[in-house]
Amino acid sequence: MSVFSLKRWVVQPPLFFRILFPEAIWRVKQPGKKVAYLTFDDGPIPEVTPRILEILDDFGVKASFFIVGDNAARNPQLVEEIRARGHAIGNHTMHHLRGYKTHGRTYLRDVLEADSLLHSTMFRPPHGWLRWSQSRIIRKHYNLIMYDVVTRDYAIHITPDEVVDNVMRFSRNGSIIVFHDSLKSHHNTIPALPRAIKWLQSNGFELLPLQC
Repeated sequence: MSVFSLKRWVVQPPLFFRILFPEAIWRVKQPGKKVAYLTFDDGPIPEVTPRILEILDDFGVKASFFIVGDNAARNPQLVEEIRARGHAIGNHTMHHLRGYKTHGRTYLRDVLEADSLLHSTMFRPPHGWLRWSQSRIIRKHYNLIMYDVVTRDYAIHITPDEVVDNVMRFSRNGSIIVFHDSLKSHHNTIPALPRAIKWLQSNGFELLPLQC
């Protein structure tokens, strides 16, 4: 496998993965528009989320935040700030559980606990993975939002330049693009995000919040 092919497999979910969850939302095209959707996982936290909100405001962009319930409980004012600025909010479980390592009932209780704080119709599983049985139940109550481009801003061995390169190489019409508002990723996210937005806008993408 070539280096480029391996990178594509890491940054974009392979076809077999999409086939496992055919009713999940991986891309969202809109008639007559060239669009992309910036999403942020794992926040909100006071060390990172406010700066991301400022960057989005600077460019006039609305995004979607998939929020961990624990962080929402600790930072309710940030959740309200995200809403007040016109961004969308999704459920990312209460305790950032890995679905494939968690008993089904435990996982579902965790999702519902987060929902009591977030009241969203959108759900994204932490790490982008859950059991099919969990997915089947969750899809009865939520839109299961996956992704088309993972920027890998969380990876300690890549640079902001590489994060931007992932956006430039792999974004396409309808792409759902994953960044993170976390301490683990901020060293990449904060410098890369403005450059990624500039590139997307200069290449004709309208950046929208998810409405699912």
